[in-house]
Amino acid sequence: MSFSEDQSENTEKITIKKSTYSKIIIGAVIAIAATTFFVGFLAGSASSDANSNYITKSDMQDLVETLEKKIDSVPAVAPAAAPAQPNLPSIIQVSLDDDPVKGDPTAPVTVIEFSDFQCPFCSRFYDQTLSQLEENYIDTGLVKLVYRDMPLTSIHPNAFSAHVAAECADEQNKFWEYHDMLFENQAEWNRLASDNLSSKLAEYASTLELETSSFETCVTSQKISDEVTADGAQARTYGATGTPTFFIGNEKDGFVKLTGAQPFSSFQSTIDEQLGS
Repeated sequence: MSFSEDQSENTEKITIKKSTYSKIIIGAVIAIAATTFFVGFLAGSASSDANSNYITKSDMQDLVETLEKKIDSVPAVAPAAAPAQPNLPSIIQVSLDDDPVKGDPTAPVTVIEFSDFQCPFCSRFYDQTLSQLEENYIDTGLVKLVYRDMPLTSIHPNAFSAHVAAECADEQNKFWEYHDMLFENQAEWNRLASDNLSSKLAEYASTLELETSSFETCVTSQKISDEVTADGAQARTYGATGTPTFFIGNEKDGFVKLTGAQPFSSFQSTIDEQLGS
């Protein structure tokens, strides 16, 4: 047993009703008075003033009444407050923007993922959870997944370029293929120097048969860079402080936040609640 458990047992309070407490005190007073009466009787003198050694019945009644008034004036102890109820998940509004969507656009539940292609926890979600979401919810038309950019450039220096490249793949309708290639090959590109990184990202575009000149023009576009930056800034206004961060719900009723590379069961319980299952 830990110290905290011992302490909690030793400091447990005993509660006594006020009426019971009054009876205990009054009984004790009467017992003391009776003892005093007999002591006075045995030790009393034969003088005419001997009765002054005795406590009369009237004296005891007065004493009892005085004590009762004192006890009644003591404030009652307030009952312990009920334990606080657990906080319900906060419902917030989150924009889907015009970012890539996987699944039926009319699905009743939306999962918005703010992610970083260089983030190992985002890679874990991709490896361990995404396929289960696809099988159970996305492919069945119950959920659509929206991917939004949140490159954490302070700790993942290659992430921003990867996000720009993925957005450029989206310009040629191959976002999800490029998305998969980045996560499946994360260890290959995440520590490359800048020039080598550019070559590797262009190589992935070529593998997916993207139009090369359009891709090369796109990755230098200020418009695409600004879009990636804006996504990350917006994520922080929603309370996202790390990646991956998910928002699950719909545009009408709002979204609840789920943070980190959670197991499929966490998504399942949240999505089923949204679906009313």
